[in-house]
This record gives sequence, structure tokens and C-alpha cells, in this order.
Amino acid sequence: MGEIILKFSKYHALGNAYIVLHPEHLDFELSAPIIKNICHKHYGVSSDGILVGPFTSTKANFCLRIFNPDGTEAEKSGNGIRIFCRYLWDLGMVGNAIFSIETKGGIVQAQVFEDGHIVKVEMGAVSFSSSKIPVVGLERDVLLENIEINGHSLKYSAVTIGNPHCVVMFDEPTESIAREVGSILERHTNFPNKTNVQFLKVIDRNNIKIEIWERGAGYTTASGSSSCAAAAVARKLGLCDKYIKVNMPGGTMDIEINDDFIVTMQGSVTPVCIGDIYAECISQIL
Repeated sequence: MGEIILKFSKYHALGNAYIVLHPEHLDFELSAPIIKNICHKHYGVSSDGILVGPFTSTKANFCLRIFNPDGTEAEKSGNGIRIFCRYLWDLGMVGNAIFSIETKGGIVQAQVFEDGHIVKVEMGAVSFSSSKIPVVGLERDVLLENIEINGHSLKYSAVTIGNPHCVVMFDEPTESIAREVGSILERHTNFPNKTNVQFLKVIDRNNIKIEIWERGAGYTTASGSSSCAAAAVARKLGLCDKYIKVNMPGGTMDIEINDDFIVTMQGSVTPVCIGDIYAECISQIL
């Protein structure tokens, strides 16, 4: 069948799927065209991104690099981090004790439960500061600002948890609105580094519903960092309490936001398969 060039492990977190590549199996540069090919639904292994690790770190127990399916590198991914934790657990590199992971978006603390099925991650503190997210304009907390997109008059708040998010209040979020409006907001001039987008409905003090458009990936059924961002906005606006269940098309995630707005998420991870990628797949760049 040809030369095997890469070995991978595939997992999903509430339908949001990533493949994990160990650095020892990677002896060439992961260029954007190669990443796009590997992640492609029809020409590759169908993935919402690529996780590469573990690398050694001077700041944490492990280091992780995260790539979007469009070839860009992400600062942080909640689902990606949880999947990577399960991968480390499957390799026997971690047990049930707390461990740390360095990402481009900061260091997180993680713990694996229930024979690897549940992963808890302290994602760090969120910020609503325009300069940190970033959002154009004067320095401010970006909360309930007006924006007009495709005839929709919307109110959005922005937040960073190591990566940028735009949270739009919406009466009844749907996949179609996420695709229509999210794709425009991702690249809006308000967001110099582009942004992830969530459409948020507050159900009650402990439950919210979101639909998600991910920067560099598009529509997705679930997202860990998006869950954290939307929950943080709901609490900042006084609409929710400390413990928030985030309802997404792919399932639910439990979020805790303390008084310092340090966010902890907990959710399931499911192994899918291990496999080989052939050189011929990589050579036929789309």
C-alpha cells in the first residue's frame, strides 16, 4: 500500500475530533497544506485539528502544540487539551494526580478521572480587556457592545482565556445562524487576530445553550474554550452563578467560574481509533 509516514491516535470530545501525533513519529515540518490534507473530511482522516505532543517543557510537566484544520496554530483549545490528557493517560504517562501542560495560550492544570473517560482542566483566568483579547478601540471591558451583521442587530461581549472569543447574545441559537454570522464575525475588523464565536442563550442561573463557530475550523458541535468563554460572559453579566452546565449539539460540559474568574471545565473524552497515514496522502497536496 505504500510507505507509512505518520502514526496517529484519534479521539473526540463531544463530537469535536482531533488526531494526536507524537513528536517521535514526526520527522518533517507540518506545513499548512499538509495539515489541511490530513484534516480533510474526504482526502484525509477527517479531523477538527491536530495535536502534537508531548514536548518537554521547562515550565510544566508537558508541552502541547495545537493546529487548526486551516493550517494555523492555535493558542489554546479546551477540547484539544482534554483529548491530549486522555492520550497521555492511555500512554501511561499520567495517572490520577494533577499535572500541568504548557500551551501557547498559557499553562493549564489537568486531572483524569473514571478510567480516562472524564478530564478536568483548570483553564486559567479569563479577561474581558480589549487590549488582551484583542479588540480594536479604546481600552475597556468588552461587554454588550452593538454590531450589525447581515441585517442582524446583535450585542456581543468579548473575552480571552488564552485565545479570543466573541460571545453573541441570541434568543434561539441555531447551526444556521452560527454558519451565517459566525463566519463573518471570525474575520471582522474588530478582531485583529480573528476570533472564535459563540451564540449564547441563558436558560437559567446554572444552564446555558451555545452554538459555535471556531476560528480556523468552522462550525463545530462542541468546544471547551468556547464553553468557558460563554459561561464567563454569562456570569460577568450577572445572568448565571458559579456552576454552569453548557449545552451544545455534541453534549454538555460542566464549567466552574470562581470569584477571580478562574475557569475550570470538565467533560468526557472518547477514543476513536489509531492508524497510519501514508506518504501518498501527504504528497497529493490539495
